Amino acid sequence: MKNKVLFTYDYGADKMEEIRGLGYDVKIINEKDAKYSNDLEDIEILVCYNPFKTLDISKMKKLKWIQLSSAGIDQLPIDYIINSSISISNNRGGYSIPMGEWIVLKALELLKRSSKFYENQKNKVWKIDTTVLELFNKTIGFIGTGSIAREAAKRFSGFGVKILGLNTNGRPVDNFDKCFSNKNIDEMLGLCDVVVITIPYTDETHHLINEDKFNKMKNGVYLINVARGSIIDENALIKNIEKGKIGGAALDVVEKEPLDINNPLWNFDNVIITPHNSWISEMRNARRFNLIYENLKRYKSNEKLINLVDLNKGY
Repeated sequence: MKNKVLFTYDYGADKMEEIRGLGYDVKIINEKDAKYSNDLEDIEILVCYNPFKTLDISKMKKLKWIQLSSAGIDQLPIDYIINSSISISNNRGGYSIPMGEWIVLKALELLKRSSKFYENQKNKVWKIDTTVLELFNKTIGFIGTGSIAREAAKRFSGFGVKILGLNTNGRPVDNFDKCFSNKNIDEMLGLCDVVVITIPYTDETHHLINEDKFNKMKNGVYLINVARGSIIDENALIKNIEKGKIGGAALDVVEKEPLDINNPLWNFDNVIITPHNSWISEMRNARRFNLIYENLKRYKSNEKLINLVDLNKGY
């Protein structure tokens, strides 16, 4: 008997036929239109991003495994899934290369004040800016040393910078000059010229970067966030930009998305706002499908799935 799998994204006829070739009965619905109906009664596997606002998975009594296309899991109905013993796997690492490139790009744009040059170009203003900085010899600190941070660190290595990382126990990580344990976050923050947030969002990391942590940072520090907006206390961030503690920030994520038009963050000339776009590249679907295919093949063979999530840890 074929296992029944529901996709909320169509990867194309050829790709979906490859899934059927593994021995699956495939159903496809548009994620935006995902609602429970009786023909979903026998679904065993759900491959999706976030249909949970409209799709009541509590009615899918045979559901055993959800494969997410995202690295984050905050969209899940966690309590129900834990109580139902549904396995979760995510796309950890699937977006790390474009996000690593994005981090390097934003660090350079902040230090080189690119946004001001773009504004001048738009207004046809020819004006030298003598305040631009070198990346060379700066200290880059990553809050989190997972795959995104590792890809960024690898790309920073040619710039002559010092790369620090923060993880649970301070374990060494390739391409990092030194790693600190979570309990030594204050020490690490005080050393950094650029702080990059790449840690998963959990109850423990909510507002991890708050007024106290800003006080531990250097004056004029640069901040880059590609993780989740709520890891930073946004009110404290705005306050520290206003008083000059933060030299500049590149925010691909904010606490409430999309960013409200009246939010002060739009108005700072040293803040770069992007619409949660750092994960996008022309390779995103190919990498995502390759992971899905491999995990579906493993599921058929009763092998351990890639990127199984520990829901108690939140990643």
